[in-house]
Amino acid sequence: MANIVEEIKHPINEEMKLFEEKFYESMQSKVPLLDKVTRFIVTTKGKQMRPMFVFLCAKLVGDVNEKTYRGASMIELIHTATLVHDDVVDESFKRRNFFSINALWKNKIAVLVGDYLLSKSVLLSTDHKDYDLLSVISRTIREMSEGELLQLEKARKLDITEDVYYEIIRQKTATLIAACCEVGVLSNSVDEKLAKRMQDFGTYTGMAFQIKDDLFDYLSSNVIGKPVGIDIKEQKMTLPLIHALKIAGEKDRKYFFNTIKRYNNDQKRVKELIAFVKSSGGLDYAISVMKDFQQKAKDLLNEFPDSEAKRSLHSMLDYVIERKF
Repeated sequence: MANIVEEIKHPINEEMKLFEEKFYESMQSKVPLLDKVTRFIVTTKGKQMRPMFVFLCAKLVGDVNEKTYRGASMIELIHTATLVHDDVVDESFKRRNFFSINALWKNKIAVLVGDYLLSKSVLLSTDHKDYDLLSVISRTIREMSEGELLQLEKARKLDITEDVYYEIIRQKTATLIAACCEVGVLSNSVDEKLAKRMQDFGTYTGMAFQIKDDLFDYLSSNVIGKPVGIDIKEQKMTLPLIHALKIAGEKDRKYFFNTIKRYNNDQKRVKELIAFVKSSGGLDYAISVMKDFQQKAKDLLNEFPDSEAKRSLHSMLDYVIERKF
């Protein structure tokens, strides 16, 4: 899988190297504690898929320029801020096998660092008068917050329908990938229709990405370091589960709703529920929906002429649903 990521990066290798420097610069401050935390963030970075989307979409329609680098930094600042805040909310002490910021520096500092990163993403756009990018990231931050709160609200009542689930994952996950693709185009072009088309491409890709993440909860062979059944324990209603409960008989539905509501920490009951979701075709259904979103994204991409960037975006779409972590 690491080789696939390197192949996808091939047309933007130089840009990604330069981006690392520019991203670190975008986080710097005059406060030594902040610099210590941001240095830690840079050394524990992930695959950086989101900046890759920005650069590949920019190359799809033109060239990478200074505005593209600023756009990629803004996106990565938002993404990093949300991860820092998520770890506080989830009381999580590990992130990519490293200690999380809240584990090392406590919650108060983690929250303030997340706030600082969000403010830097806004300042990066206003300092350079990139008001079109500012509009995209402001909308993205709002939607991501709304998606998280909608999920929390629905988790309390366990009344998530398939349509509500799609809205939650669109806002929580897909909106940021959509922003990457839109920002990449806007750094090169003022064509609003073109930007909207790539925003849709990012939305479909993000939907497929999140459904794949939700499938890991049911796969005993998952290697992402996430225990099987963790979503059930956290009372998160994901697509395989929603579908299985929707087609279940009244008796089964009541029994398994009770498992989620009252026995979500009972290992035996959670295992039963996982087996029920699998036997009801919940996984197969979620996989088919995931592939539909992937195909919609491919159809949009196929409207563009052939290029290295287009081929890499095609590979990225395959990676999104075939990845093992």
